[in-house]
Amino acid sequence: MSASKWRVLGTLALAELFAMSLWFSASAVAPQLATAWGLAPEQAGLLTTTVQFGFVVGALASAALTLSDVLPPRYLLAGSALVGAVATATLATVVTSPTVALTLRFVTGVALAGVYPPGMKLVAGWFKEERGLAIGALIGALTVGSALPHLLRAVGGIDRPRLVLLGAAALATVGGAIVLRVRPGPYQSPAAPFDPAAVRRIVRDPPTLLANTGYFGHMWELYAVWTWLPVFLTLAYDASDHPLATPEAAALTAFGAIAIGGLGALVAGRAADSWGRTTVTAASMVLSGLASLTVGLVFGASPLVVVPFVLGWGFVIVADSAQFSAAVTELADASYVGTALTLQTAFGFLLTVVSIQLTPIVADAVGWQWAFAPLALGPAVGTLAMWRLRRHPSAAKLAGGRG
Repeated sequence: MSASKWRVLGTLALAELFAMSLWFSASAVAPQLATAWGLAPEQAGLLTTTVQFGFVVGALASAALTLSDVLPPRYLLAGSALVGAVATATLATVVTSPTVALTLRFVTGVALAGVYPPGMKLVAGWFKEERGLAIGALIGALTVGSALPHLLRAVGGIDRPRLVLLGAAALATVGGAIVLRVRPGPYQSPAAPFDPAAVRRIVRDPPTLLANTGYFGHMWELYAVWTWLPVFLTLAYDASDHPLATPEAAALTAFGAIAIGGLGALVAGRAADSWGRTTVTAASMVLSGLASLTVGLVFGASPLVVVPFVLGWGFVIVADSAQFSAAVTELADASYVGTALTLQTAFGFLLTVVSIQLTPIVADAVGWQWAFAPLALGPAVGTLAMWRLRRHPSAAKLAGGRG
């Protein structure tokens, strides 16, 4: 089984990488879409927050119906990726108004709720001893996939939004086809009966609640940074007189800052299996929170200063993400792990709607240089939650007893 599980992980990671390119496909070209439709900056942010809101609605509906535990995860994932791809391709080729565009972005978000949690459940079904590393690899693939639209824009999509959107739709279609090759693993629970009370049990479980609170603090920061970092970098490079500070360089830097989180998730997964999930998540949040507070210091500096800073930030900001999910798979009722993961992501992404929309408001008040500072509140709360979880008796279930 050892060789099989790594092949499955590779297949799943590739499928999720391609499918998640849908997430920031419109955000990557938001400036061009905003100009075409006459949108203000905060309205352009709706291209991302509408996806987040759609994800929340889709995830809550999935959790209420326990779809991730009733339906075979690979079919749910493949069908959802195809729906998101069709919505994105329609946005690229037919839509000329923001109202219809936002509706399609909402549909994309609903579809992605059927991509992300089922993928984690499939991985958990193949891994037990190295679950942190495996889910870390999957989240790493998701991270790189989320960054792909910025790469598409940097290598030929500047001022060509349709190319970026169609590229993401094509990748997601391929991802949906790939995941059909994945069969259930030996640790995956059989399909569970529909049980609305399962949601109530999950929400009321104290250790699961602490793990989720850590995740919520992490999410308060993560998606607001991923959404607005391209804007920050564009303005920071505009304020620099360095010859390397170009629009193409800003797009590539944004891609690198998001994509490097894939490596961070992989490294943190290995570390969490060895040192404990609470230790690794707390350390990651302390470092990312400090970066949110201090990134303004490099605004307008040479790219030779900005790039290392944001790459380091990108590495730690998502490094802990998989470990909150791994913790839930170890703490929650095994029969409803898919539902527990779906609930976790639903409420986490609901928070991102607030922080994404808050960031440009802060920027209007204090400038983009310090717009990310309030995001440090999330990692602070999350770190406290993981410290409390480490002291809880149920921490013995985490990472083979390492906490």
